[in-house]
Amino acid sequence: MSIYLKLIWSYLKIGFFGFGGGYAMLALIENEIVTPGWITEKMFTDIVAISQMTPGPIGINSATYIGYVAPIKAIEGAGPLWGILGSILCTLVVVLPSFLLVRYAGHFIHRHRDSEVIEGIFRGLRPVVIGLIASAALILMNGENFGHTPDDVTVSIIIAVVALAVNLFTKIHPILIICAAGLAGLLLF
Repeated sequence: MSIYLKLIWSYLKIGFFGFGGGYAMLALIENEIVTPGWITEKMFTDIVAISQMTPGPIGINSATYIGYVAPIKAIEGAGPLWGILGSILCTLVVVLPSFLLVRYAGHFIHRHRDSEVIEGIFRGLRPVVIGLIASAALILMNGENFGHTPDDVTVSIIIAVVALAVNLFTKIHPILIICAAGLAGLLLF
């Protein structure tokens, strides 16, 4: 199977089963992308960080990046055009299931919005989405994000807790908090 078919299959699975948005689908993306060896754990962590700084959802940003990197890595002598083709394919494929689901499910849900079955389905999906987001948090708690020594981990946790407290208890804009945390990391590491 060519690298493009493998990428299409992986991103179709991500698109169809990535309920709950970006963080909820991180575990699925990691399993489909890091496990086959298309990227390393460190690269995955970097993709998540960059996805938070760039416009667009994590799924689409990772699809664009992986679609570019994987063919160049897998095809001997492949140049940037092979990567661009992979980026376009992966980005379209990861969006396709959501587009189709919204297109057809929206009409169905609107027609049956008072149905107890539909309400039950959504009640069942809520805890699953919360679990997937918690799974994403655990995935991101690795040496790439928190450091490799106990001191690095301690400093990283302190920065995270201070940033959370500032966000919860002040009216400081989140962008300023992110910049301050980045500056603290730069100065402390």
